[in-house]
Amino acid sequence: MNKLERPRDNRVIAGVCSAIGNRFNISITLVRVIFILLIILPPAAIIPYILLWIFIPSEESPTIQ
Repeated sequence: MNKLERPRDNRVIAGVCSAIGNRFNISITLVRVIFILLIILPPAAIIPYILLWIFIPSEESPTIQ
């Protein structure tokens, strides 16, 4: 399994869905659709998204040597 970190590329808003999809090796699009449905159906689902955005670390930027 991959590390749980928000990638620097393939982000739409903050990279949370990309991080979850990469970590569990599932379709990023599927994760995004599930998040959209959770936001549309019960609006309280935005709170876990924001919390994940805060707590999932961002991918390290490449160092130039």
